[in-house]
Amino acid sequence: MSVTTHSCRGNFRSAWAAEGGWDFVAEALLNELQVDGFFMEWDDERSGGFEPLRFLPKGDKQVVLGLVTTKRGELESKDELKRRIEAAAKFAPIEQLCLSPQCGFSSTVEGNELTPDDQWAKLQLVAAVAEEVWGS
Repeated sequence: MSVTTHSCRGNFRSAWAAEGGWDFVAEALLNELQVDGFFMEWDDERSGGFEPLRFLPKGDKQVVLGLVTTKRGELESKDELKRRIEAAAKFAPIEQLCLSPQCGFSSTVEGNELTPDDQWAKLQLVAAVAEEVWGS
């Protein structure tokens, strides 16, 4: 069994509640929290840069890069996602990185402003990019 955590910054009707980089908590979060993985939001500029990944200890812990937004239906570019994964890999081993949406598609009963088709397209995009970057 793997134990993971997600630090949510808000996901109510496609709105967010918090912003700012991971710098002030990254060292403690990535080194002291006894979990196997971290689902971290990096879907837009309000999440800061990837520099805090330098605190990820080498080994088995994984950081799941939440690069695909669940707040808007527009599909991200494959090339842009791969470029951002490459940027993150400058601070942590690519073998310890993963890709996902930045949060759930419906954290509350009200949901977000995406259609079911938007959601499926985003999940297919995540799978396709992950296959291209990490293989099967």
